[in-house]
Amino acid sequence: MQIKEKLLQFIWQHQYFAKTDLHCLNDDPLTIVYPGIWNSDQGPDFLEGKIKVGNTSWAGHIEIHIKSSDWNRHKHTEDANYANVMLHVVWENDMDLGLPFPTLELKGKVSRIMLARYESLMNSKSFIPCGTQIATVKPIIFNAWKERLLIERLITKSQIFKNDISQSGYDWEDGFWQAIATGFGTPKNTEAFTAIAKTVPIKILAKHANQLQQLEAILLGQAGLLDADFDEQYPVMLQKEYRFLKQKYTLPTASISLQFLRMRPAGFPTIRLAQLAALLHNRTQLFSEIKEAKTIQDIYTILDATANDYWLYHYVFEKETTFKEKKLGRQMMNVIIINAIIPYLYVYASYHKDKVQQQKLLDWLQKIAAEKNNITTGFQDLGIENKNAWDSQALIQLKKNYCDSKNCLNCAVGVSLLRKVE
Repeated sequence: MQIKEKLLQFIWQHQYFAKTDLHCLNDDPLTIVYPGIWNSDQGPDFLEGKIKVGNTSWAGHIEIHIKSSDWNRHKHTEDANYANVMLHVVWENDMDLGLPFPTLELKGKVSRIMLARYESLMNSKSFIPCGTQIATVKPIIFNAWKERLLIERLITKSQIFKNDISQSGYDWEDGFWQAIATGFGTPKNTEAFTAIAKTVPIKILAKHANQLQQLEAILLGQAGLLDADFDEQYPVMLQKEYRFLKQKYTLPTASISLQFLRMRPAGFPTIRLAQLAALLHNRTQLFSEIKEAKTIQDIYTILDATANDYWLYHYVFEKETTFKEKKLGRQMMNVIIINAIIPYLYVYASYHKDKVQQQKLLDWLQKIAAEKNNITTGFQDLGIENKNAWDSQALIQLKKNYCDSKNCLNCAVGVSLLRKVE
């Protein structure tokens, strides 16, 4: 098989080679005292390693290459970053470089079974590379890995909120307003709803919290949905309210394009904005209320928003339909909680170093129904359980960040399978 440098780095990092009776290329006996710290930045692959050559101890950096000649090809001799290299580890010695430090060749010292397993993973065309083997991984390994994956995903989702809140001077209420609006825009109008929220500070909305129609007017108007000529009384009224409030607060125009195509009517941006207005109705400090929630059921209670009576017979303006209450459903609530509320609260808890709150958020995910999509279904077909959102989020992170790129060497499942003893 064709050895890749990242595999060789993995083998060295975990010392997955025969270490008895090791010798350098000049036949001096070699002992690996410490393989060093893997370096993902510029410079040698492993830093601060320790070895013994004969009776002499060496300390310094370690460089990994497939072939010895790669040292010259990469021009390391001319690079000051490599001045403290004290060991050159190669798969194959194809050239005598005359370096002032020892070289170790690993070819013939690595398990053929492990190499064959890695090649099988890299050549796999299945849903995930280890599809036929993942169910054999010990539960203690897989469950610990899923928890790490879950936290990785939560940190990734939180990053955008973290950046926004730091730029706003840590105005947590306004930051949460933008986060919750983003959540209501899922999946096709996320960016548009975020842009709308950024044009209207929560302090302005709070001034009109007791006037549902005014909240609707601001949100629908900023979305560009009140720009038409209307015949019905309700949108005409909203239009007048919006024109007055836009001028009063000098609201900037949001440059957005809302999506209606290939969406269920219940998810139309008109309905979501009306439900968002209903959520804000009679609430002046939404974030304060959310962060004091003790249970996930408290969050569901807060999110129990229903668009006002006009929307009982409409999905869009001036197209009357049969009666249907436009209540925010449990599935949409879960989407908002998973993608907006929990990541934002995680940022808040991290900022305040509140590990109890962080753990509570992870526990909430175990109480939310499992997400059902192509990824979770694919794992279930392989015998991997998907009991709740805790599982779902971990599996989505695994598929997108590890399986799709065949990043098996950094995956606990992949490592477990590679080092498995028959």
